[in-house]
Amino acid sequence: MQLGTVQSEPGEVVSGWVEATDLPTGGAERLPLVVAEGVDDGPTLWMTGGVHGDEATGVAAVQDAIGSLPVERLAGTVAAVPVVNPAGLRQNRRRSYYGDDDPNRYFPDPESASTRPPGVQERIDERLYEAFAESADALVDVHTAEIGSMPFVIRDRVLYGSRRDESAAEALAEDLSRLVEAFGLPVLTEFPAEEYVEQGLQRSTAGAALNAAGIPAFTVELGGHSVVDEDARRAGVAGIYAAMVELGMLTERPDGVGEPGAGVPDAPVEYPVRRTVHPRTETAGLVRHRVAPGDVVESGDVVAEVTTPQGDVLDTVTSEHDGYVIARREGLAAYEGDPVLSMAVRDEGDLVAPRDGDDGDEE
Repeated sequence: MQLGTVQSEPGEVVSGWVEATDLPTGGAERLPLVVAEGVDDGPTLWMTGGVHGDEATGVAAVQDAIGSLPVERLAGTVAAVPVVNPAGLRQNRRRSYYGDDDPNRYFPDPESASTRPPGVQERIDERLYEAFAESADALVDVHTAEIGSMPFVIRDRVLYGSRRDESAAEALAEDLSRLVEAFGLPVLTEFPAEEYVEQGLQRSTAGAALNAAGIPAFTVELGGHSVVDEDARRAGVAGIYAAMVELGMLTERPDGVGEPGAGVPDAPVEYPVRRTVHPRTETAGLVRHRVAPGDVVESGDVVAEVTTPQGDVLDTVTSEHDGYVIARREGLAAYEGDPVLSMAVRDEGDLVAPRDGDDGDEE
């Protein structure tokens, strides 16, 4: 298989680069690429990490999953890009310094027309998209979330419209569900369809792979950012191998790789949930959280207090949903309308939805 500068051969693991863009100082921006081709035919799985430059555990999980892969037992090919955003990594920052852009919002969306010429980050994302859209049968994009976050998996809603009809969307959603369930971490369905498109999440790595290219693809959030969390890293590697088993690329996880989800918290509720940034304070002040990641919350529960700088309580913040806490939003100071938590809340929406409408579940 020819990918970037890599020409892979059966039974080999080969490193190279995806050429991204030329630099004004000379040389080129390149994305690191590792390709492992099995001795038997099978699917092609892409793994991406480091889409945000400060998400250390995601980079480590992708590196270690490809680095310890038993290629002699592999059916198919694994292509790994551990660092999608080298411009962010150089500064240990989430964003790229190419226009201070979020690299995870610039992958192609064939259903939205724009007359604006693409900037550098959009061109880089498009080149990577072209590489995986031509070859991938599945894609795992590995991230981290806020400091102290629980590890979890995000399952995007599959949109139908001009790219596919509802029946094709249902079939794609079934393929996706099998992979996310195999991964072994708590599963959060993404925002309702209308909000999903408003936030440009169909132009994320996994969103574009899924909804533009029609590839089963999902996002993994391995705890907090900035340093490698070993428990979350191990869970990420185990989940990647479990997905390979589900795809028929391996018959079993390699020796030394634990059970999917081992060492990290389970979902504390049994009902389906979706991701949301909620609740928000309507009062400016200093936030004192009254709940922690993993805590189960019911509608009406107080989850935070807002105080003056002197310590007097100005207001309380309550949840409008049943669910559980994924993470506390970072920072002490809050302005009007700022969120105080990231939550998994009860979800009764469909896993597939029309591109130009919501699924009836309002925020």
